[in-house]
Amino acid sequence: MPALVLLGAQWGDEGKGKATDLLGGSVDYVVRYQGGNNAGHTVVVGDQKYALHLLPSGILSPGCTPVIGNGVVVDPSVLFSELNGLNERGVDTSKLLISGNAHIITPYNVTVDKVTERFLGKRKIGTTGRGIGPTYADKINRVGIRVQDLYDESILMQKVEAALDGKNQLLTKVFNRRAIESGQVVEELLTYAEKLRPYVADTVLVLNKALDDDKVVLFEGGQGTLLDIDHGTYPFVTSSNPTAGGACTGAGVGPTKISRVIGILKAYTTRVGAGPFPTELFDEDGEALRRIGHERGVTTGRDRRCGWFDAVIARYATRVNGLTDFFLTKLDVLTGWEEIPVCVAYEIDGKRVEELPYSQTDFHHAKPVYETLPGWSEDITKAKTFADLPKNAQDYVKALEEMSGAPISAIGVGPGRDETIQINSFI
Repeated sequence: MPALVLLGAQWGDEGKGKATDLLGGSVDYVVRYQGGNNAGHTVVVGDQKYALHLLPSGILSPGCTPVIGNGVVVDPSVLFSELNGLNERGVDTSKLLISGNAHIITPYNVTVDKVTERFLGKRKIGTTGRGIGPTYADKINRVGIRVQDLYDESILMQKVEAALDGKNQLLTKVFNRRAIESGQVVEELLTYAEKLRPYVADTVLVLNKALDDDKVVLFEGGQGTLLDIDHGTYPFVTSSNPTAGGACTGAGVGPTKISRVIGILKAYTTRVGAGPFPTELFDEDGEALRRIGHERGVTTGRDRRCGWFDAVIARYATRVNGLTDFFLTKLDVLTGWEEIPVCVAYEIDGKRVEELPYSQTDFHHAKPVYETLPGWSEDITKAKTFADLPKNAQDYVKALEEMSGAPISAIGVGPGRDETIQINSFI
């Protein structure tokens, strides 16, 4: 029962879509287990580029069943917009399965998200404004709307009214906004019921039976380790658990069934939104990484903040996820630098610290301690084996592997589907 978890080992945007797609031809199911349409994957197939936000990347692999698990929050309008876009390009989306226990992002969740973020002003978190956080908050407060609720209008109305009781007080008395009418919300949500019905399933049962039948199941996390609600740079995090443990709760599969955990690492570091970022660059190098790496958020459209590779973060990701392998992406972006700094530790209050500090205050004050590695100028995009890489590129990869604490089993040397060096098999 080979079950694999694939997740981001930094702040997201590491190239999980490329990695998932690489494995997609070898797996039977690809499962999104958390997050919503605040995550984005870019997958290049031949001369075609696909930007996925909510759908599992495996939807592009024929023969693979894509699954949206119970831990995901679903905006139906975004879902069908994405499905329609793929259908128009000839992609078969009919095998998609959606958990009936997944929560729905309602129009009022989006409204609350946007007005709350504006209200915070300089203290804003940097959310995407797509209603993700408020939907997870409703889930925890037990006033959330689930996919299965669309098939019982009476229950749906009761739940929407209960959710709006408090939200309308907030909107009208704190934010000076109009109250939201529950009947209109219910009417809108019901328009999606029949369109969703062909996809809705007991995905927990489906996935566990698949594993019992020795099918290969890949669990795909959105965002990254440092955006995890429990283990990330709180409060500048997402509202769910992209770390490996989230795969179990977000898909309903026990931890004893997970056989491999693969962390995706960029050869440098990026993040989107507010929050601490020790290796962030504000100079020409940072701009060059952004330009050469096309560092713009797939979902948000925001420029990503760029910095050198942070081995402290990589070690932390190895520890909290129990990583068995790394997939190193975008090594080609570093071509052309004579020297490449790598953060090996932090300096905090004059002391050298080699592990991620648990204190938010300490992390905010962390200054990177760099070691410099020699760069390379040769084009590496045509490399098919590790030996094809220039010696300095090989040494860079080996150094990152030693610092990060898990073997680097694959290397992305270009954006294309076939521009990957496979060192160790993941399956």
